[in-house]
Amino acid sequence: MTSTLEDGYQPCAVANSGCRAVVITGCSGGGKSTLLAELARRGHRVFPEPGRQIVREQDWIGGDALPWSEPLKFAELVLSRGLHQRITAAAEDGLVFFDRSIIEPLSGLERLGLPVPGHLRRAVELCRYDRTVFVAPPWPEIFRRDAERRHGLDEALEDYEPLRASYSSLGYRLVELPKTDVGARADFVLAQLGQ
Repeated sequence: MTSTLEDGYQPCAVANSGCRAVVITGCSGGGKSTLLAELARRGHRVFPEPGRQIVREQDWIGGDALPWSEPLKFAELVLSRGLHQRITAAAEDGLVFFDRSIIEPLSGLERLGLPVPGHLRRAVELCRYDRTVFVAPPWPEIFRRDAERRHGLDEALEDYEPLRASYSSLGYRLVELPKTDVGARADFVLAQLGQ
């Protein structure tokens, strides 16, 4: 049997991954992307936020799979992108950081009172991350709208507690990030992870 490029892509590898898949989540506009950029600068593998990528892509192609117009379609794309990231990370060694995770679409649909597809719940069960999850608290002083973040701080706050509750209910240990400069924030994360 001939090997193909796809043979190396094994979803089941997530269960026995050599990496520590660490999620940084929390309030929108709380400094997650800046922190992840600092961790990448220090040599760590970092995966960007799927939701922001998808909004940018949907805007580019004129698609409607956007969180404010078609949340179910958007959730499916976030799930797919997040699974791909986690499966890709399974081949890595050491610390790997994620800007959000596949738990985000689950939490978002529940908060909106929309049905959560069974396959999304199954993915969240199968696709685990490191038990320690870092949470960026609301930080009004740095919150900014942009092309992908079209909501205001009030809407971001509506998502925050339900998101924390989703992670907690799934057995993750939440560690709140300090409101400090990015270097100190990165030091804090690495110290919490024993680095």
